Amino acid sequence: MKPILTVFTPSYNRAVLLNRAYEALLRQSCFSFIWLVIDDGSTDNTRQFVERWLQEPQPFKIVYHYQENGGLHTGYNAAIERLNTELAVCIDSDDYLPDNAVERIISHWKECGSEEYAGIIGLDYEPDGKLIGDFLPDQKSINLIDLAVGRYAIKNGDRKIVVRSDLYRQVAPMPVFAGEKNFNPHYLHLLISKEYDFLVLNENLCFVDYQKGGMSSQIFWQYFNSPRSFAEIRKLALSFPGTTKRYKLRHSIHYVSSCILSRRRNGLKNPDWAILALAAPFGLALSALILYKVWRMNQASRKAAQQE
Repeated sequence: MKPILTVFTPSYNRAVLLNRAYEALLRQSCFSFIWLVIDDGSTDNTRQFVERWLQEPQPFKIVYHYQENGGLHTGYNAAIERLNTELAVCIDSDDYLPDNAVERIISHWKECGSEEYAGIIGLDYEPDGKLIGDFLPDQKSINLIDLAVGRYAIKNGDRKIVVRSDLYRQVAPMPVFAGEKNFNPHYLHLLISKEYDFLVLNENLCFVDYQKGGMSSQIFWQYFNSPRSFAEIRKLALSFPGTTKRYKLRHSIHYVSSCILSRRRNGLKNPDWAILALAAPFGLALSALILYKVWRMNQASRKAAQQE
């Protein structure tokens, strides 16, 4: 029987953690999936790990792809290009699946899925079993834009998004800006949510183990070294209808800052001018704060290097 789900894992120099993800896949109660490993230019022994697994008998198919280092969003692009299953889900190299995750995804989709829905949204948990954020609303489906803009009275957090492969292909590839490696792939999910809702599955679909140096850390450095990517995210956020003035102002401030840091003057033509004019001085101040924070980080790194 053809697998229904592709579990894809972009990975950069995390061979040991990748082994943990692999062992979790071996414990799955259902093996109707493909594991697609996107090696994002690793210089450790990631290739050796995967090649060893490829030589061993496996209860699921493993596909390995190597590319030059480009960041998580380019890993998504490479994975989406290679999808040939109905559904796909990204499990980061520092994360791993609960033992019944694949079975629950497939059974829920078979029971409730159709062309009306983009996929499934489930829960993320910390390794100690603590829920990240709150449970999703008790309803059949939800729109990710409504969730992102705060239309539900819940504490948001990381979620596990399972997506129809055909819809991924419709919105991919993500834009790639030279030298920028911090473009959040949730951008694709929000684009899909302009037309589709996601089925709600209030169950643990992923254990998330945040790592130092990952996308969730050093946010000021990310703002500094990927400003065009963040400008695209803010521009998308500003296109959502029916948002509050506070929401628009916050994203306009970040949008102005990203345009300043990227020296993207023509980018300022896009948002609403009234909100933009109000946001401009705050965006300038945020840019100054980001530059100061990055300078402090560089100073600390130089000091640490000298002490070694």
